[in-house]
Amino acid sequence: MNSDHYRKFNTIAPLYGMAFKSQVKYYTRIITAASEVINLTQYRSIVDVGCGTGALCQVLSKQGLNVTGVDAAEKMIQIASRNLRGQGVTLHRADALKGLPSADKSFDLAISSYVVHGLPEADRHIFYKELSRVVRHKVIFHDYNASRSWLTDAVEWLEGANYFNFIKRVPQEMQETFSQVHIIPLAKRAVWYVCSP
Repeated sequence: MNSDHYRKFNTIAPLYGMAFKSQVKYYTRIITAASEVINLTQYRSIVDVGCGTGALCQVLSKQGLNVTGVDAAEKMIQIASRNLRGQGVTLHRADALKGLPSADKSFDLAISSYVVHGLPEADRHIFYKELSRVVRHKVIFHDYNASRSWLTDAVEWLEGANYFNFIKRVPQEMQETFSQVHIIPLAKRAVWYVCSP
């Protein structure tokens, strides 16, 4: 990730922080819906890469998982630290594109929510490989499906994300890295891409 990207997410971290409670509610609904297809409680550990202010980490922790949150933006980690104080979640500031501070197969699962659509395609492949390296079982990407809305299009265009290329190429590009990719529809415009290394 380049310094402009870090700067952008450090700048918007307080806005994400204000949305923490609504994000927790959203992720609680998502985890409940996903549990009909994949039982996360059969696993012990998970790393949330691109954890932001920690909303998904909190929900996963309440499921009984040992959670590690990782984000490249220092201010996101600072806010996550406040939000998750006393909840047993481990946090690290690290850029997955440069390598996570974890040994091979350190976690049962990895999850990343609304991260990969913002990366250029070459970086997405690096990201997929790095998450695959640190897991024993599955990598889950919570991200957009091909169902578009003008609001999402506008926000992603303003953010300068790689959203338009992402929705055209996924899941085909994931299949270039992972042995299996299962798509679980969970919301009107979001799915889980559940990938096996």
